[in-house]
Amino acid sequence: MTPPSLSRDFTPACPVPLPAGRAVLLGHGSGGKLTADLIRQLFLPVHGGRELSRLGDAAVVRLGDVRVAFTTDSFVVKPAFFPGSDIGALSVNGTVNDLAMMGAVPRFLSAAMILEEGLPMEELGAVVASMAEACRKAGVELVTGDTKVVERGSADGLYVTTSGIGMVPPGIEVGPERARPGDRVIVSGPVGSHGVAVMSRRAGIEFEADLVSDTAPLTDLVAAMMRHGDVRCLRDATRGGVASALNELAEASGVSIVLDEEAVPVLDPVRGACEMLGLDPLYVANEGVCVAIVGPGDAGAILRAARFEPAGMGAAIVGEVGAGPPRVTLRTALGPTRPLIMLSGDQLPRIC
Repeated sequence: MTPPSLSRDFTPACPVPLPAGRAVLLGHGSGGKLTADLIRQLFLPVHGGRELSRLGDAAVVRLGDVRVAFTTDSFVVKPAFFPGSDIGALSVNGTVNDLAMMGAVPRFLSAAMILEEGLPMEELGAVVASMAEACRKAGVELVTGDTKVVERGSADGLYVTTSGIGMVPPGIEVGPERARPGDRVIVSGPVGSHGVAVMSRRAGIEFEADLVSDTAPLTDLVAAMMRHGDVRCLRDATRGGVASALNELAEASGVSIVLDEEAVPVLDPVRGACEMLGLDPLYVANEGVCVAIVGPGDAGAILRAARFEPAGMGAAIVGEVGAGPPRVTLRTALGPTRPLIMLSGDQLPRIC
């Protein structure tokens, strides 16, 4: 006989109001407003301790006298191989950079792979080799992992989840809530390259100039910047691009931010591709570019230090922090300002 408890209709109960709508949308994974709403309306009320509620790129927790940064990320980029890189290197660099955004020195990674039945072993081997090379370049070790296989047609070939642990040196204090009026905003390099490179392969579009992903580890860049002044906030400008990253920092710190459109570095081929595709490069994903908010007296020294690093050669001071309420605006080339709001969804889904 079936136990009575199993014969009844089961209706899941949730202790908090769910976000509007009856189903998950693609935009919930965009890094924009729908993602923020999902996190704040569903996940934080259930799980939100102090550290999670900071919404940093990684959590910073204490183990005795040692501060440890911990992060996890999943990669579902389509296609898995794109100009300049692939899902393997992307998964390593993305996790390494999330640790670096909290001032940590990345040390160890784990990797979980969801493989689709029928995936060619040659492709899997190429991804694994790419991950190993990315670990070598970033100075981290992959120490554990897991593998699952799903039915044909269920996973676009493969998905990768990586988690990382890093050590935060004594005296380092970086966090999304630390921006202050008068601070300067630095972008570490030209924006939009990764998203446009992936989109070009996905859409089968060829441009006159080569467009490649900017994916790279930012550990050395961040360390150099922190040695030369007060780096208050760091954000990896991935999903949602620079505009979304700055909106998150403005909200966390309760400040306003004004960007200078002419100061934002964009490679000419990327700018041309964005104009052709109807994209705003400030919202296009990056995988080797970060946003830094730094003390005003140290901005020049930090910028010079960044430009000495390969990952920061195109760095620029692009804006300034003001008093609240939280908002981000763009001073256009013609003079007037316009708001840079959080997009509801994403211009380019499945980009990382």
